[in-house]
Amino acid sequence: MVATELTERERKVLSAVIRSYVQTAEPAGSQMVSRRFGLGVSAATVRSTMSDLEAKGFLFHPHTSAGRIPTEKAYRLYVDELLRVTPLDRKGRERLEQAISQGTTTTESILRRAAESLGILSQELGVALGPRFDDAILVRVELVRLSAERIMLVLALGGGAVRTIFIEVSAEIGDGAMAEVQVVLNERLAGLRLSEVRATFGERLRDVAAVGGRHDLLNIFLQEGEQLFDAPDPSDPEGVVLGQASVLADQPEFSDASRMKRLLHLTETRTQIAQLLRARPTHSGVQISIGSEHGDMLPGGLTVVTAAYSAGSLQGVIGVIGPTRMPYEKVVSLVSHTSSLLTDLLDG
Repeated sequence: MVATELTERERKVLSAVIRSYVQTAEPAGSQMVSRRFGLGVSAATVRSTMSDLEAKGFLFHPHTSAGRIPTEKAYRLYVDELLRVTPLDRKGRERLEQAISQGTTTTESILRRAAESLGILSQELGVALGPRFDDAILVRVELVRLSAERIMLVLALGGGAVRTIFIEVSAEIGDGAMAEVQVVLNERLAGLRLSEVRATFGERLRDVAAVGGRHDLLNIFLQEGEQLFDAPDPSDPEGVVLGQASVLADQPEFSDASRMKRLLHLTETRTQIAQLLRARPTHSGVQISIGSEHGDMLPGGLTVVTAAYSAGSLQGVIGVIGPTRMPYEKVVSLVSHTSSLLTDLLDG
């Protein structure tokens, strides 16, 4: 069923019921809808139209209530065809920009401020996914000694992103050998995408002459190169930043302690959230997924609203998770503007 298969009256009544339920969290009755939303028809006509919408799967009666609430099907139709989003006002834009741009300028700190600010302003759970490294251009490699048995590999990536990887060594590697290997890595790998480095690492370094301690370190890279330069697994929570889950505590959907507990478990492990965010499209525009569309990745009754942002040659995701009873106009506007703001800050 699509919106064009509904009559104009059904579209107006459905939109009114959704807006009423989002605002009040109470089932919408025909008299209230008729009076509050100025539909120009009697309460009896609204009641009849609501019955038709219920028969078509867009509304349902909760328990024995006289009012009705929207189904997932109703929300899907609403965000696809009935939603009218207005740009964020100047005050909202200034508040977001001030909250996100003030402070340390590392990608992670900017994303954390963005997720927290977005969550507070929308009263949903703010979420962000760090830039996707697989398509990142490797700008520079640095080797840093942490101890006799441990070295840190620092990957400076296009767009200012940095990734660090720890390498265990069986014997102390001399400073000269480390410096030589660093030169070799930069000569052979700089300018390649991380996915290209991973796929061709062995053949690019196998012909390098082995000299002294450099031989041991190069062997480690040759043996572990594919893992060292691997992009995060879809279920890896690395790179996922969350706002405060407590902003959802006052919403009636989370008055049930068991439901709030499930949400908190998701935020603590972050594995399913990471998998969900990495599966989001990165083309332009706001993406909205509702309820059962998430499969087993989230509990039922939740909506995810996200948009992609750019950080140089990389892309990430910013958005919110909250109940399906969500003020979509406000949330979509906030998410859209936050993604644009992040791009302005990170796309240097």
